[in-house]
Amino acid sequence: MSSLNGFSQHSGTCITQRAEGGAVQDLQAKKAGKAAKKEASSNGALTFESPPRVDALLNETLKLLPDELKANVKIKSITPRPPRKPRLERAASLDEKNWKRWRRFRTSQESLTDPNETSSSNGSLQEAALTSPIRGRGTTCCEPSSLHSSPDASEESPVGKSKGSTSDLGKRASEISSAFGGLLRGKAFAGSKPRLSQIMPARPLPPMELNVASHTLRTANKIDPDLMDYRHYSQNKFGRVSNSLSDTRLHGNGIVYDNCSTDSMKSTFSLLTPIRSKDVRSRSYLEGSLLASGALLGAEELSRYFPDRNIGIFVATWNMQGQKELPENLDDFLLPTDPDYAQDMYVIGVQEGCPDRREWEIRLQETLGPHYVMLYSAAHGVLYMSVFIRRDLIWFCSEVEYATVTTRIVSQIKTKGALGICFTFFGTSFLFITSHFTSGDSKVNERKLDYNKTIQALTLPKVVPDTNPYRSSSGDVTTRFDEVFWFGDFNFRLNKDRETVDSILNQNPETGVSKLLAYDQLTSEMGRGSIFKGFQEADIHFRPSYKFDIGKDSYDTTSKQRTPSYTDRVVFRSRYRDDIQAVKYSSCPVIKTSDHRPVFALFRVKVRPGRDNIPLAAGQFDRELYLIGIKRRITRELQNRRQQKDQKSSSICSIS
Repeated sequence: MSSLNGFSQHSGTCITQRAEGGAVQDLQAKKAGKAAKKEASSNGALTFESPPRVDALLNETLKLLPDELKANVKIKSITPRPPRKPRLERAASLDEKNWKRWRRFRTSQESLTDPNETSSSNGSLQEAALTSPIRGRGTTCCEPSSLHSSPDASEESPVGKSKGSTSDLGKRASEISSAFGGLLRGKAFAGSKPRLSQIMPARPLPPMELNVASHTLRTANKIDPDLMDYRHYSQNKFGRVSNSLSDTRLHGNGIVYDNCSTDSMKSTFSLLTPIRSKDVRSRSYLEGSLLASGALLGAEELSRYFPDRNIGIFVATWNMQGQKELPENLDDFLLPTDPDYAQDMYVIGVQEGCPDRREWEIRLQETLGPHYVMLYSAAHGVLYMSVFIRRDLIWFCSEVEYATVTTRIVSQIKTKGALGICFTFFGTSFLFITSHFTSGDSKVNERKLDYNKTIQALTLPKVVPDTNPYRSSSGDVTTRFDEVFWFGDFNFRLNKDRETVDSILNQNPETGVSKLLAYDQLTSEMGRGSIFKGFQEADIHFRPSYKFDIGKDSYDTTSKQRTPSYTDRVVFRSRYRDDIQAVKYSSCPVIKTSDHRPVFALFRVKVRPGRDNIPLAAGQFDRELYLIGIKRRITRELQNRRQQKDQKSSSICSIS
């Protein structure tokens, strides 16, 4: 029995189901016939030669049925209709869509390397869809493609071969799946158009380094013209690099991270350590304990910036004698060449300051540069004090408070007195006092009175709480702070005549200083305990800072012939033993605009963690002063470069 379009087998199948069930409706037969026609018309490869002979097929099929089944079979005439025009495309399944997308991408890539390839990716897919392995893909018991694949199966009885047909369909399904798998692996296209092999580079590609500071990336992107190895440079130059990076888990040996943000976090070029997300969530800037991880002024935050818990402080005093003229360069004064590194904090006190106080502060900012900001500045008459701090440390300072004391009988005259500034840095409180005591060779008692009046009348602190109130005294302001620095023109003289002092300085410039200190009034009074109780002073190895001729290195040559003396001093006191260590104590003989030479001292001070129960300064500083100082610094640098350029371009002609 031959079937041209597959309708005979569908009819036989439907009748068999009705015979076995005994209650199949005619409506199901119509639906089955329509479904069969729909499936038959969905394949674009089907062609029809003549309409089927349905009545003859049904009669032949009924002859093969048993007698008990023939009584239940109702025969209804079916008028065959010509099939619709087959569609070239049909709805594809999800696997087919994925395969087509993969094939389109593969064909588009291969067409780039094949000069004979002119068809599009869609055309190649349609051509592949018409090949024999793909026509058998996805066939079922009702698809006509299965009928074409086995001509013998259409001639046999569908009832007698019901089980065998199922096994044949299973075999056919396995063949179709294997063909489809081979198609995905590229086997189905082995006999199609020739493909060129993939072009490989002549030499292996260079390895790509993921480190942003690598030599390859710096060369390719021209980030660093000099190709400096910053890692090696930072480890040799910066002493705090290895200690400041507390989170060592990000610095594994030979570990390279794919994430750029993680790579920047583990960078050794920064002193700042990364912050964990859980710390940001739990951190509170309003409450915190001494050792809590969330405390802004706690131990963990202190260790990030100062692993050894020590900071450098520069303290200087200078009697400017009220001169309007300021030195051209303050580098030798504020930035001496002996220490390799600049200090973390600069405190400068001035007596008999210049008339333009703002100009003096701008000059200080210009000299210190953009790394420092002025935390606070105060004045009492002609007494000035300015506090500069590194700009990344201002967040750990409390509010700054100040107070003044007048030691003159007439309070309106503010040429003599004291000016105090205090604040808390982490958990350590600081007090800086600059004073100008009574002048005169023999007025030692008046200077003692000035000291006593200052420690009693200086009302500090006001709002910032005391870090250790149990060791404080209401009658002495210096006992209410952890670290106290007192500096200024104390006006203590040498109890010796001018000729003796000159002979000692001229004969033994190095050892003569120690001989002069034996006649120093302040050293004697501190030894008796009558002034500066509990204070210390570093060893003096410099010449007397008073009194010089302006613009010269010689002492007073006027008719008064004043005796050179150590009037400008820096003393310090601490609540805890060995918290303050003097590193350097000297004068600046280069600055000669006054009859006093500036005196400065470098200290190494221990800082302790604190609690977050203090009013914070919140990073406030004099922004206007900062901008003016930086602009002047840039202008000065441009002028120096222009002068150097002019000197190089100039030439000297000689006539012989």
